[in-house]
Amino acid sequence: MQTRSKHRKTPVTLLAASIGLALYVPSSFAQDAAAPAAEAATNLDTVVVTGYRASLERAIDIKRGEAGVVDAIVSEDVGKFPDLNLAESLQRIPGVVITRDAGEGRNISVRGLGPDFTRVRINGMEALTTVGSTDQNGGTNRSRGFDFNVFASDLFSQMIVRKTASADVEEGSLGATVDLRTSRPFDYDGFTLAASGQLGYGEMSEKTDPRVAALIANTWADGKVGALLSFAYSEKSTLEEGSGSGRWGAGTSNGGFNPASPFSDAIASDVFHPRFPRYTWMEHDQKRTGVTAALQFKPTDSTEFALDAMYSKIDATRREHYIEAISFSRSASQGGKPETIVNDGYIDPATGALLYGEFDNVDVRAENRYDEWDTVFKQISLSGTHEFSDAFKINGKIGTSSSEHDNPVQATIMMDKLNVDGYSYDYRGDKWAPVIDYGIDPTDPNGWTLSTVRMRANQVENDFDVGELDFNWAISPGFRLKGGVVAKDYSFSSREWRRTASEGSAPNFADGTRIVPVDMIQNAGLSSVDGSPGNWVVPDFDAIADYYDIFSGEGTWAFSPYASSTRSVEEQDRGAWLMGEFSTDLGSIPFSGNFGVRYVKTKQSSTGIATVAGVATPLTVEREYSDTLPSLNLVAEVAPDLLVRFGAAKVMSRPGLGSLTPGVTVSVSGGSRNVTGGNPSLDPIRAETYDLTAEWYFQDAGMLSLGLFFKDIESFVQTTREVRPFNTSGLPDSVAESFGVSPTDDFVFSVPVNTPGGDLKGLEANYIQPFTFLPGLWSNFGVQLNYTFVDSKIQYLTSSGAASYKTDLTGLSRHSWNATLFYEGEKFAGRVSATNRDDYLIQVPATEAGFDVHGQTGTTYVDASLRYKLSEQVELSLEGINLTNEPQQSWVGASSQLPLDYSETGRQYLLGVRYKF
Repeated sequence: MQTRSKHRKTPVTLLAASIGLALYVPSSFAQDAAAPAAEAATNLDTVVVTGYRASLERAIDIKRGEAGVVDAIVSEDVGKFPDLNLAESLQRIPGVVITRDAGEGRNISVRGLGPDFTRVRINGMEALTTVGSTDQNGGTNRSRGFDFNVFASDLFSQMIVRKTASADVEEGSLGATVDLRTSRPFDYDGFTLAASGQLGYGEMSEKTDPRVAALIANTWADGKVGALLSFAYSEKSTLEEGSGSGRWGAGTSNGGFNPASPFSDAIASDVFHPRFPRYTWMEHDQKRTGVTAALQFKPTDSTEFALDAMYSKIDATRREHYIEAISFSRSASQGGKPETIVNDGYIDPATGALLYGEFDNVDVRAENRYDEWDTVFKQISLSGTHEFSDAFKINGKIGTSSSEHDNPVQATIMMDKLNVDGYSYDYRGDKWAPVIDYGIDPTDPNGWTLSTVRMRANQVENDFDVGELDFNWAISPGFRLKGGVVAKDYSFSSREWRRTASEGSAPNFADGTRIVPVDMIQNAGLSSVDGSPGNWVVPDFDAIADYYDIFSGEGTWAFSPYASSTRSVEEQDRGAWLMGEFSTDLGSIPFSGNFGVRYVKTKQSSTGIATVAGVATPLTVEREYSDTLPSLNLVAEVAPDLLVRFGAAKVMSRPGLGSLTPGVTVSVSGGSRNVTGGNPSLDPIRAETYDLTAEWYFQDAGMLSLGLFFKDIESFVQTTREVRPFNTSGLPDSVAESFGVSPTDDFVFSVPVNTPGGDLKGLEANYIQPFTFLPGLWSNFGVQLNYTFVDSKIQYLTSSGAASYKTDLTGLSRHSWNATLFYEGEKFAGRVSATNRDDYLIQVPATEAGFDVHGQTGTTYVDASLRYKLSEQVELSLEGINLTNEPQQSWVGASSQLPLDYSETGRQYLLGVRYKF
């Protein structure tokens, strides 16, 4: 099942190849008949923009022209997006915050609602793509949250974030619907060519990585036929270093410390210790390839067709090096915590944390993990429009998309030294940089015993098939009726394979023992983060893998399907909608808007593995539900250039994919032991939403706005967690024993349930102004500022269904802001941006007894960009990302904030050149 260094050629579709050939036909260079200017003006998003100021102006035009509350980001020029990463561009919008993975934007949250509550459409069609990650960041994404790091921003020309609902926009979002648009040939006048190249340098990785992009487009036959092809390729090496605690467990957990311990206070149930304190080293290498292609055909003035295709692939490898004490998270059956003697310690009276401890009989482990994964996204859609008259037209679209995530190699080799005396850790200084003494020389390669060879493989697939047909009927000069039908089939599948043999089994080395030869051990350590210790040894992954031929798939290295992680969800959504658009005057006040209703019926089929009479049995659960979703959006221009908007709607979001699986999933990863259950009968999350905003467009590319929003979340889905012995689950003891652990060991039990929900409210303020009123060069400056406040209280439940904590939604930052200062001159342009989000919760309730929540410390990222035009065709650029080297910090306990994970990825610089024909 596993292979290493699996390189695949990027497929070039017949469509892309045909377009590429057509674009280079010599006659295209001789064409001097440009597409009519009126064509380019029919849509706001088809005007070629240059510079950051022009990008803001186009985005403001889009915002002003919509009936609902929207925000937009538009490319600065052909193939030139303001940021290198889509998520990092979206965070400039009020109410949007992001989470990062390996130093790069990955997911977005909108108005306090996490990634699962945001729907993403590419060229008008819903899509979902997912990637893999470290265990600290949740591992492989099996949720509805969209991973934006699959795509290069160079492939897109526009992004719109729709914060209010309307009948003509598909259901499924509580936070926002994000529309991503790629370029089409009719966006440009005749032949267009643009290309760019950059070299990036990572300060921590000390590696230089290339990034290239190109776009070529042309039109023929007096603008009736057009073709476009764009391409983007990038490489990135990221070094991530930091520390981790593995959570904080009570002194009584896993059987408690040895009762003969001199420092007996550590054995108490209200004293907490790190489960496996360690320093972390992770090296991420990724390659990203993207291709878009488009054909447009306009046989008559009343008929137009468009064929859009997209391909994106991200290839990644990751290496992780750790050294830790594993006794604190192991039970007596594994010779763990009950054998460990606490000789001395310090307990923080404010938190109950054992911040300092000195121990004997501690098991020390060194790990080397290696991952290979890739995600391939493909989408193709055909759309058309036909005007039967000036008053009536129809639009149609059919399309399909697929996202295939393949993680064929997820392997960890571990070696141990058991019952070490003199081990100590000390968190009394900098809690993110503990001082750890392993009781041994951590750089000594002698005497390590091979303990575990963990091997796994994962696949996740998400597919959409969509067909829709709608009409647009201008009944009178001030009223238009729209409606349509839509059919959407969605499928999700997840599969996993693991070693058939026990992870703790491996043949002896040549000397007949499991003692790792010195020449199969390598040095590891920190290069940018100060650690104590900062250097240690780990197994040489490649040497041991080659010695045992662990990827042969034979004998003790054979793989078997892991039933508990084999699951799928299929949804058939059938819907219809009707919406009226009006424009009139209330006295002297222009008044417009829309009102409508959307009906959708969902057929859901969930498949998983359930344990029936001790036997793993496939189980499929089917159900249906329907929603009627009215919406209203009103706009009044109460004074020249001063708009007041009001929006109201009923909305729904389908439950998370992992929550819908029948049966349970059992997993063991080092000291992490989990039993995760599903609930295919979960109801959707439903809410009523209200928005009121005022927008003042006081000059070109300038605006000031203030918006209030309120969401009455009627129902919610949360995951309850508790720690208890495996043998209380009702599952066979053999399941736990197959992982090499005891049925009496503590596991984390998780199950999703519907909860009452709660209110969410907040405000957004947005100010954009070029300083054109200033004299001379000062007039080239401008500023973009926004601030968001969000407040919510959700009632969380315990595993028994009793009320637990009433606190914020997970992923909600109460305060967030963005600030950009830009300069746009004739030759020189530059900007510096700062983006901030407040602390937020990542889990409620906490896993371990004695704690309420898990949380993440807020961050402020600073980026800068400089550009200089050598000519109308050639431009140089210099960019800096994460200039303050902002760390990621997570913690447990709202008041104690004991450390969970800390990491840094360093600054990144890019030097580039861009050419436009």
